Amino acid sequence: MRILNRNVYVGPSQYAKFPVIRLELDLGALEQWPTAKLGNGFIDALVAALPGLAEHGCSYREPGGFIRRMREGDGTWLGHVLEHVAIELQNVAGEDVTFGKTRSISDDRPGVYSVVYEYAQREEGIAAGELALKLLDSLLPTELRTATDDSWNWEEERDGFIRYAQRRALGPSTASLVKAAVDRGIPWLRLNEQSLVQLGHGKYQQRIQATVTGRTPHISVELASDKEETNKILGSLGLPVPRQELVQNADAAWRAARKLGGTVVLKPYNGNHGRGITINISEEADVRAAFEAAREHSRSVIVETYLAGDDHRLLVVNGELIAATKRTPGHVVGDGKQTVAELVEIVNSDPRRGVGHEKVLTKLKLDREAELMLEKLGYTADSVPKDGEVVPLRSTANLSTGGTATDVTDIIHPDNRAMAERAVRAIGLDVGGVDFLSTNIAESYKSIGGGICEVNAAPGFRMHIAPSEGTPRDAAGPVIDMLFPPGTPTRVPIAAITGTNGKTTTSRMLAHIAKMAGYTPGLTTTDGVYIDGQRTVEGDMTGPVSARMVMADPQIDFAVLETARGGLVRAGMGVGEVDVGAVLNVASDHLGLRGIDTLEQLAEVKRIVVEAATECAVLNADDPNVLKMSGYTDAKVICYVTMNPSHPLVREHVRAGGRACALEAGVNGHMITLYDKGSHIPLLWTHLIPATLEGRAMHNVQNAMVAAAMAFSMGIKLDAIRHGLRTFDTTFFQAPGRMNVYGEHPFKVIMDYAHNAHAVGMMADLAQRLDANRRIVVLAGPGDRRDEDLREIANTVAGKFDHYVVRRDDSLRGRDGDEVPRIIAKALLAAGVAEGAISTIPDEQEAVDAALRMGQPGDLIVMFADALTRTWKQIIRFKPDGDMPRAAARAEIPTLETTLDEQLVAAMEGVVRDERGLRFEREESD
Repeated sequence: MRILNRNVYVGPSQYAKFPVIRLELDLGALEQWPTAKLGNGFIDALVAALPGLAEHGCSYREPGGFIRRMREGDGTWLGHVLEHVAIELQNVAGEDVTFGKTRSISDDRPGVYSVVYEYAQREEGIAAGELALKLLDSLLPTELRTATDDSWNWEEERDGFIRYAQRRALGPSTASLVKAAVDRGIPWLRLNEQSLVQLGHGKYQQRIQATVTGRTPHISVELASDKEETNKILGSLGLPVPRQELVQNADAAWRAARKLGGTVVLKPYNGNHGRGITINISEEADVRAAFEAAREHSRSVIVETYLAGDDHRLLVVNGELIAATKRTPGHVVGDGKQTVAELVEIVNSDPRRGVGHEKVLTKLKLDREAELMLEKLGYTADSVPKDGEVVPLRSTANLSTGGTATDVTDIIHPDNRAMAERAVRAIGLDVGGVDFLSTNIAESYKSIGGGICEVNAAPGFRMHIAPSEGTPRDAAGPVIDMLFPPGTPTRVPIAAITGTNGKTTTSRMLAHIAKMAGYTPGLTTTDGVYIDGQRTVEGDMTGPVSARMVMADPQIDFAVLETARGGLVRAGMGVGEVDVGAVLNVASDHLGLRGIDTLEQLAEVKRIVVEAATECAVLNADDPNVLKMSGYTDAKVICYVTMNPSHPLVREHVRAGGRACALEAGVNGHMITLYDKGSHIPLLWTHLIPATLEGRAMHNVQNAMVAAAMAFSMGIKLDAIRHGLRTFDTTFFQAPGRMNVYGEHPFKVIMDYAHNAHAVGMMADLAQRLDANRRIVVLAGPGDRRDEDLREIANTVAGKFDHYVVRRDDSLRGRDGDEVPRIIAKALLAAGVAEGAISTIPDEQEAVDAALRMGQPGDLIVMFADALTRTWKQIIRFKPDGDMPRAAARAEIPTLETTLDEQLVAAMEGVVRDERGLRFEREESD
């Protein structure tokens, strides 16, 4: 049994709408060993290792269903069992995950399963799958094991996993803040592997790190960390604080203890979590030992007067006390019969106690600190305390060291409440925790005494949200309400666009429209991430990583995410939901890669975008595979886009008050028209959109319609949509590799990145609609496409050009040197193209140069390019032989004439990268 492949999906995918991990698991010989054949011994041992499995419902949708499934009939196969074990391991580590799904991959691969399970934290989820595999292996009969031996210890592995998970999981305080944000519909991103979290999108974001917020003043954090300075400030305001002195050596500590008199407390100058603190001591030896313990955590040590009383944590948020908790140090209570060690075991058997923060309480440890506490009583771990005797094992009451917490919010005296609020305001914190010692929190410190030990700038919330006793308090909610008062925006509008062809141009159009409407858009495309029109990151950025980049940028207030097949198949979407999702088309490309072999399978992947849409799904009604997606979206509105105004389904949809965008014929040409709630809204003549080449480039007409429909569905005003479309063109500078026209030679050149039959066919049709003396094409196909895909590219253009220059890409992608051009040339011949009309020139630069040299006045050359910047420079720098008249090439498309000098060429070199790495990445971008 082994894992062949693993994918971690960060957002909606073809398997779930939330993060999941997918394992491709090969059972090998274990395909012949379902659980019933392995026997009750295997099943009982598994349940003993993970008792929580008994609660899994599985097939019978009730507790115990999974165990029942394992025992009845043939039982179930180990891929299914691994799914449940990976889920339960995360539950044991404190995560609330439940979803899983296991299926056999295909009849052609017996014993190979797709195992999908939900995860909360990436690394923890991966580790859960690996440990699940080892656990199952360890329970198998010896002759069937492959990954473990008799030295393998389950308890050690389990506890090690929990500690590993705790180091990577959000802490209880951060997790409570994230939950409070999610409950309020506020999105979040984890920004590092610790506790730095972004709440909200773009310009509306707020940040937290544990319980420190982005609004917490730095000087206040510094003051709270300086215990001596905090003591002085609070004392100067008349607040109750102990007397203290700061020391740097043991001699000074003993002098300070004698000066203060009575019993004292020693603690690190800038410590936390109760580390290195020793309380209630007066003897010189104890003071010196306490100093050394504190010095392990800080160079300077505070000696202060000891205040008798219970330890209380008073939580203040935005100037108001939210919760009060009494903390009791970790201890055991004797029964006159059992040893301290046995009593610790009894306490730790409480299911509420865990290894770290995964549960309400933390297990007690008999470590060096506990031994020192026992020595003071004259005890060891083997001593038997008297019945009812409280035996402390810690000097401080932190929950992380085994302490307990009792909520006292309802009984705190008003004076003590006001005192805590004044203390936090005095330090200047928006979220602060006051450590207050009092013999009775229900009585005023003015009457019975007590004092403030310190003020914490990052107070933990676990003791408040899950006390050992008393009422849980919502400590996180008030923090979120402080950061995002009611009515405050938290999200930016998000549009996601996918399809086989046209998604880059459509994404750029929509981002341009948004900018014209006054937004600051963030855009992801195949050539980079753009913030407000400026590229900030180069490369193929159409996956989840780039989406997170945009959502984290503090400048943007509108997001346009070009979402490609490669990213969806590898890692899902980068955001959990989008306002508007659009699918342009589903055509043959990348088939045979990553398990996607048919158009129906490809459509299922592309459909993820509209499944994630909440407000509107924009669908190309002229593509049957896209039209079917209307049954898979929960968006409030479906907007159909059609270039056929008589489309029967769209007509019925419009009659019912639905939203649509249709292309209507008129006296002046074709009009893009919107329909919504019975309204008929003429938007713009297509010949007024530069990107359509006066309405001739029908594929860009369709792209403009989708962009307009999306903009309208996102609330952008009609005038802004019109203005955006009228000012967007397909120059190389604005849309590199997308129908770039150069008209400064005696002939005209159109360069495009089309790399599949559908896209190549659209450009070939455009060439037919443009006047030209001769039409020449430079043709290729990516090496990783199937032979039939390359032949289809050839068949799409056969008969539409006067001459064909056939080449290959620089990156062969597994092909022999001239294999791709040979396949295409052979297919052209088979389709009836004359042999003399075909030139096979494998090298791209040589092929481009040859085609340019063939050009005569009035000709049209269509270049299907891979190295975009290099090819564009070849085109604009080409010097025709002889003295051919230049005006002949200018009549056809006057609105898109291009006059580029060397300075603009140099500028463009910074816009589109031409390295092999980028071209290789593009294979996954569709």
